[in-house]
Amino acid sequence: MGETIKVIELVGTSTDSWEDAAQNALNDADELLENLSGIEIESQTADIEDGQIERYKTTVHVAFALQDR
Repeated sequence: MGETIKVIELVGTSTDSWEDAAQNALNDADELLENLSGIEIESQTADIEDGQIERYKTTVHVAFALQDR
């Protein structure tokens, strides 16, 4: 029998880096979901203030296997 994978989009944030923002999103997904199987970086953006990056944002697609019922 085959396996069904669901993909959700999350936006992680960090004041340190885009990598930390991605990891924060993954950490939250890992707490809420089971059977995580992959992550894809969709985009990276940032909020700026006075010409400086204030908050990094990384949009990720997180894949996980749906459990059989």
